[in-house]
Amino acid sequence: MNMIYKMCILISTIIIGDQATKAIVQQKFYLGETVPVIEGLFHFTYVRNPGAAFGMFGYSHDFIRIPLFFGVPVIACLWLIYLIWTTRNTHKIQCLAYSLIFAGAVGNLIDRFSMNYVVDFLDFFYKTHHFPAFNIADSSITIAAFLLIYETFFAAKKTDDSVTRTV
Repeated sequence: MNMIYKMCILISTIIIGDQATKAIVQQKFYLGETVPVIEGLFHFTYVRNPGAAFGMFGYSHDFIRIPLFFGVPVIACLWLIYLIWTTRNTHKIQCLAYSLIFAGAVGNLIDRFSMNYVVDFLDFFYKTHHFPAFNIADSSITIAAFLLIYETFFAAKKTDDSVTRTV
């Protein structure tokens, strides 16, 4: 099976999983409800995020919100499709990372276009330190960021090693 088919399956699985978990949270929880999964560390908490990461710009004027939360992500998704296509045969980790970002962006865009907010529910904290709630789409984007960071440093090291050997 070629890389594009694999990435399409991965993207579809993430989007479906993201939307299914969000639907379950919306059906089974009331807004703000929190259910302990691991007491003192991890809860399911139903949150509506009208903003970007960590709620930034969530209550900004529509002049800012509409282009920032609807226009820019759509353009980014088109760019990601191009990046997935161009890296599919030469840079597999980058292709995987771009696919994960695309899947996460589409998962959150579906929420934005249908409800004007994103459903978050994965809630981690420790004592007074609280990480903002997030979802599967956000997790996909975060994993992709780590893959791109890894690829950048791994590729740099590999290039440095090959240069050292040839000198």
